[in-house]
Amino acid sequence: MQDDTALYGAKMMQPVMTPADNEENNLRPQHLEDYIGQEKAKQNLKIYLEAAKRRGEPVDHILLYGPPGLGKTTLAGIIANEMGVQIRITSGPAIEKPGDLAALLTNLQEGDVLFIDEIHRLSRQVEEVLYPALEDYALDIMIGKGPSAQSIRINLPRFTLVGATTRAGQITGPLRDRFGVLLKLELYSPDELSRIIMRSAGILDQPITPEGAYELAKCSRGTPRVANRFLKRIRDFATVLGDGIIDRDVALLGLKRMDVDALGLDELDRSLLRAIIEMYNGGPVGLETLAAALGEEAVTLEDLCEPYLMQMGFLTRTPRGRCATRLAYEHLGMKAPETGSAEENGQQSLF
Repeated sequence: MQDDTALYGAKMMQPVMTPADNEENNLRPQHLEDYIGQEKAKQNLKIYLEAAKRRGEPVDHILLYGPPGLGKTTLAGIIANEMGVQIRITSGPAIEKPGDLAALLTNLQEGDVLFIDEIHRLSRQVEEVLYPALEDYALDIMIGKGPSAQSIRINLPRFTLVGATTRAGQITGPLRDRFGVLLKLELYSPDELSRIIMRSAGILDQPITPEGAYELAKCSRGTPRVANRFLKRIRDFATVLGDGIIDRDVALLGLKRMDVDALGLDELDRSLLRAIIEMYNGGPVGLETLAAALGEEAVTLEDLCEPYLMQMGFLTRTPRGRCATRLAYEHLGMKAPETGSAEENGQQSLF
């Protein structure tokens, strides 16, 4: 009876993939040839991987940086697949103590890839342990305390660290210098996103027209993660309100029901612009003041809204605060001021 219970318990402890997990993994490309976009980074990475394979050694440590949702985790998995090795995935906040990192490193096999997401959030103590591991493939561990303490060096297998961050400026200089390859991921064009949506729709067995895919791509903020999220949600609208096919009309209907306009701005983005224009005469206004007026956290506006609004030319940052541009007035259907202020181009008037 005890043996049956132990066997049953072991089965219960085994991780089981749910349909949602399988779907998400299926959408991620497994090889470089299937990875759409990021042509410059992809071509260079292909050379680095091929050179490492010809030399019979692990590829150098790689740092991937760029806005969230561009495929950094996917690219780490592709690197492991191309090299034919295993990948261990963790994140900076999850490694709380040097012992946690030591446990990860000592369980790696020769050539394995260790992927650390949000690597800029590693603590300083963990970083200090990581330095000799990256350079010398060794761990320096202190055993005991006081006069009897001893330092022991443990040799590690040669491995590849792939770090990912959305804030490259917050990575310490010594850590950044230990990466041999630095790859910046750029935002995607609508054409590239349209190809990604068509590929994902094929995997999901969802009928879609090129026009419908392009409508979703235009609203996806240059980000594949947003594009795939829109695809899954518009699929629901197509199933319930349409004939199951995502065409241009269904895409526009679904986006409208989700409060996403033709340029990908959601209700929070528009509320931010309207607050600057209606409450503060187009700016300048400070970020904290805007956050209080909208009932949102300042970091939410700064990380979620501002990068895309600035990229679209709707918002500018000045020394005195945020300003709405003439394009923002036009997009919201409001009358722009007759003469643009000096703050609108980021400069202050001297007179």
